[in-house]
Amino acid sequence: MNRMNFNNTTIGLASDHTGITFKEIIKSHLEKRGLKYVDFGSFTTDSCDYPDYAHKLSQAIETKELERGIALCGTGNGMVMTLNKYNAIRAGIAWNVGIAKLISEHNKANILIIPARYVDQNDLTSVVDAFLDTPFGGGRHLVRIKKIVPQFVHRYKGFSQILKSV
Repeated sequence: MNRMNFNNTTIGLASDHTGITFKEIIKSHLEKRGLKYVDFGSFTTDSCDYPDYAHKLSQAIETKELERGIALCGTGNGMVMTLNKYNAIRAGIAWNVGIAKLISEHNKANILIIPARYVDQNDLTSVVDAFLDTPFGGGRHLVRIKKIVPQFVHRYKGFSQILKSV
């Protein structure tokens, strides 16, 4: 697979305690690819609350400090529920390469959620690469994405900017 050009792109990272080990592997992998990252936590394997870290990642993307992120928790469900509360976020759970490609190609996901309890460590970096390196397909997928955004028109003044970013 061809690698996409991420000049000056920094990837946001967030995890709860169950994602710490995989997050460290991802950090090393991003460094090998020459990519920068910002780690929003957690930083220990002590039990913690995933929303604390999901909110930090979402806010960084919503304010355009970052463009993309990777988040991890046990099942991925807690992270995806929290992250997708933000208007500018399109977070998708992927536990294999095929799904990681599709959330980028079809949904233009800007955050990959990895369910740490359900991904084999040997597949981890391939899932990350599939997410990062698969371009958005546009076309009929863009039409569908734009149908998600109008639901927030009445609550969000930056609506036109969201449409321009998809």
